[in-house]
Amino acid sequence: MKNITLVVLAAGMGSRFGGRIKQLEPIGPNGELLIEYSIRDAIEAGFSKVVFIIRRDIEQIFKDTIGDRISQIIPTEYVFQDRDMLPVRTNDFSNRTKPWGTAQALYCCKNVLSENFGVINADDFYGKKAFVSLAGFLQDPDASACSVGFILKNTLSDNGTVNRGICHINEAGLLVNVEETKKIEKSINGVIRGIRNDNEVILNENDTVSMSMWGFKPSFVNRLSDRLSSFITALSPNELTAEMTIAEVVDAEIKQNGYDVRNIFTDSRWYGITYEADVEFVREVLRN
Repeated sequence: MKNITLVVLAAGMGSRFGGRIKQLEPIGPNGELLIEYSIRDAIEAGFSKVVFIIRRDIEQIFKDTIGDRISQIIPTEYVFQDRDMLPVRTNDFSNRTKPWGTAQALYCCKNVLSENFGVINADDFYGKKAFVSLAGFLQDPDASACSVGFILKNTLSDNGTVNRGICHINEAGLLVNVEETKKIEKSINGVIRGIRNDNEVILNENDTVSMSMWGFKPSFVNRLSDRLSSFITALSPNELTAEMTIAEVVDAEIKQNGYDVRNIFTDSRWYGITYEADVEFVREVLRN
């Protein structure tokens, strides 16, 4: 079997989570973190290494809370999402404190990705079937990349809005585009609404969505670097909040360069801790 790597995006501190580090919130019946369930499923699916993307200021607490345990069962590396690690510097952005989004987080891993790799969020529960499908693609890819596609109704929170990438897929099972849609929620009458390009849109509960569970070959990092360079170059030196997501890079590469991205469908139910009120519900799910 080929060696495949799992990249875990764990650098964010949720602003909707009481200021705490939600990735380090005890969730399981014995205090397990949500990340531990993903790592277990990934190991059983065939992943051979884990790369954690974290902030430098949480390195010690992260290792003490989970990292040291994980490193005992699978080779583990750390990458820090540093605001200044960019493929091009056109301004010093001296007033900016915020990182540049998930595209830049993945770019920070460029020196440790030499084999096919998957990408997940640290605060999402994807289910074992999703990891098995992702690992299967990475072991024997039939496209340049893949996205594990979830059903929208299986990814909503009862405690607030969520952001999702709505995936459009052609007859060959390849992504046509990914439309970033924000503030998605299901109303009392069952209608699912979201905001796209500042306009309200009505969504179908069976729409396929990206949950930031991707599979790539190492060469994707070069595409990422080019896209991030163009993004940074276009910004003003006073830009404080603009970000670029992995989904935006993938979407642009599909449209402009014919990048072929396989959609791998899963009917797994997603669980996450976007909001503090999600914690007890997810704990109950895991207990069951």
